Amino acid sequence: MSFDLEQTDELLSTTRAVRRRLDLERDVPDDLLLRCIELAEQAPSGGDISSRRWLVIRDPETKKQLADLYRAAGGNGVMERAEQHRGTGHPKQGVLESAAHLAANLERVPVLVLATVWGVHDGSGRPGLFDSVIQAAWSFCLALRARGLGSAWTTLHLGKAKEFAEILGIPDGVTQVVLLPVAWTIGTEFKPASRRPASEIVWFDRWGYTKETLGDVESLIAAGPGVTVEIDIAAPPERVWELASDINISARFSSEFQGAEWIDADGPREGASFIGKNKRTDVNREWETTSYVVACDPPRVFAWNVNDRDEPSAQWRFELEKIPGGTRLRQRLIIGPRLSATGHAMKDNPDRAQQILASRQEQHRGNMALNLQGIKSLAENGA
Repeated sequence: MSFDLEQTDELLSTTRAVRRRLDLERDVPDDLLLRCIELAEQAPSGGDISSRRWLVIRDPETKKQLADLYRAAGGNGVMERAEQHRGTGHPKQGVLESAAHLAANLERVPVLVLATVWGVHDGSGRPGLFDSVIQAAWSFCLALRARGLGSAWTTLHLGKAKEFAEILGIPDGVTQVVLLPVAWTIGTEFKPASRRPASEIVWFDRWGYTKETLGDVESLIAAGPGVTVEIDIAAPPERVWELASDINISARFSSEFQGAEWIDADGPREGASFIGKNKRTDVNREWETTSYVVACDPPRVFAWNVNDRDEPSAQWRFELEKIPGGTRLRQRLIIGPRLSATGHAMKDNPDRAQQILASRQEQHRGNMALNLQGIKSLAENGA
């Protein structure tokens, strides 16, 4: 049996968390809900044990009690933050307002579906208990979307799980996993979300090893091999940017880095260039490179290409992402497409090319980890 991949991909990429576009007036038939749950129940289950249980909640008074608890568990805080940030241009303003709308109107949603599972988590940190539920609950969301309905994945209520259990008569030994408000959607056109390309978040063989080009390529270098290292820093992006964009700080902790100086700019800007001095004691080699800044967007991105702006031997990039409590700093390296010393060694020794590349990737990963740890220390200690 063949599937329409275009439709399948559309379903998978446009099943969104729907909050403001839930139709609060139109009824959702029970038989439609049960069909979606039947489809969801086809999802894998740990040990092939049927342990999922679904609560469909329609009673207006019950929904009102649950909505009040939902707001007490954190919904009121969401609504307050949305109001505080209104008109400020906050990057998450849209999400905040959407979540606030759901919190304010939860009792008006035609149906609330609560996915639960028999069992109590042992606190070990293993996903065990939940890996029998999450995939089924998401299948339920996909089945809804395919029929013109929508939902929003929310676990905010778990702060009041005990009170939820008392109202709904949930027995001891059953764990609540996710609450899904269900309604017809206002309109059926939804867009894919903005996400990182898979090439930036998929590692090959070892953590952090990347490829820019997949499939048949003429050489290992042509695949655009690289390394990515990330670290969370308890400091704002503006502070981390000061360090990551300083060419004499951002690489100073590397065992190879000897220093750098700007050629035609006093500080980072797109189009500027700088000289980098490097040394490897393991092969008794010293060298200099000229690098060209190809992206400079404070406090988010600082990137440069080595040896040639358009045909570099290496492409380096710092990316800063604001997260709760600080900044996630990511350093990325793509080797090539122009051959560096590593590339020439691989070309001259084709039988050892994979080994040479892996060794160089591991050296880079170690140095990048040292760099990020050093930046973290400086940023968090206020040096």
